[in-house]
Amino acid sequence: MKQLLKRKIFDGLMYGIMAAAMAGVIVALLYVLIYIFRSQAGYLNLSFLTSAQTGILPMIVTTLYVVLVSIAVALPVGLATAIFLNEYSGNSPFIRILRLAIETLAGIPSIIYGLFGLLMFCRMLGFGQSIIAGSFTLSIMILPVIIRTTEESLKSIPESFREGSLALGATKFQTTVHVVLPSALPGILTSVILAIGRVVGESAPVLLTVGLTKNMPQSIFESGRTLTIHLFYLTNEAVRPEDFGIAFATAAVLVILVVIINSATKILTHNFQKKLGGLV
Repeated sequence: MKQLLKRKIFDGLMYGIMAAAMAGVIVALLYVLIYIFRSQAGYLNLSFLTSAQTGILPMIVTTLYVVLVSIAVALPVGLATAIFLNEYSGNSPFIRILRLAIETLAGIPSIIYGLFGLLMFCRMLGFGQSIIAGSFTLSIMILPVIIRTTEESLKSIPESFREGSLALGATKFQTTVHVVLPSALPGILTSVILAIGRVVGESAPVLLTVGLTKNMPQSIFESGRTLTIHLFYLTNEAVRPEDFGIAFATAAVLVILVVIINSATKILTHNFQKKLGGLV
C-alpha cells in the first residue's frame, strides 16, 4: 500500500509539473499574440494586404515566390535522399559520410547559408540579388528538415508491407513507389510544411541573397523583399509611431501565415491517415 501511495503521489507531482509547463507555454503564446495584434493599431486591413503602393502585397508575392521555388528544388532532392538512405543504403563509409553531411547541414547557422548563397549564386553564377538566388540558398538550408522527417516517416512503415508486396512479385522500386511512399505521405507532408515554415521565417539568408527591393517582382530573376525582411527594415528604420504600427501589422500577417501552415498540416495529415486507415 505504501509503495502504491508513493507511486500515486509521484505520478500526481509529475502530472502537475507537466500541466504547469503546458499552461506556461499557452500563456506565453497568448501574450505574444495579444501584444502583436493590439500593437498593430488597426493597420491590418484589406488595403494593407492588397495594395502594392501602401501595403505589403509585393512582400507577400515575393515570399510566395521564395517558398514555391525553394520547395520545388529541395523536395525532389530531399525525398530521393531519404528513400535512398532508408530503403537502399547499408552502412558503408559513403553512407556514414552522407549522414554526417546531413547532420552538419542541419547545424550550420543560417547566416553561413546566406554568405554561401551570396558568393555562389549571386556572384559566381551571376544571378545577383534575386528571388532565385535566395530560393536556391534556402533549398539547401531546408534539405536536412525534409530528409530527416521523411526518413523517420519511412522507418515507421511496417516491414510486413514491404514483404507482402515483394511476395506478390513486385520489384523493390515498385514496392517503394506504390506501397511505402503512399503509406508515408502524412510524414512527407509534415516535412514539407515544416520546411515551408522555416523558409517563411528566415531573414539572414534572404537579406543577403534576395535583397531589399520593395517593388512588385515580375519574375524570380528579380530582387524582392520578403515579409521577414520587410519587418526587419520597418523596425530598424522606425521613427514615427505609425511605423511601429505597420511593423506589428506585418508581424501579425506572419503569425497568421504560421497558424495557417500549422493548421493545414494537421488537417491534411489527419485526412491522409483516415484514407490510409480505410485502405488497410
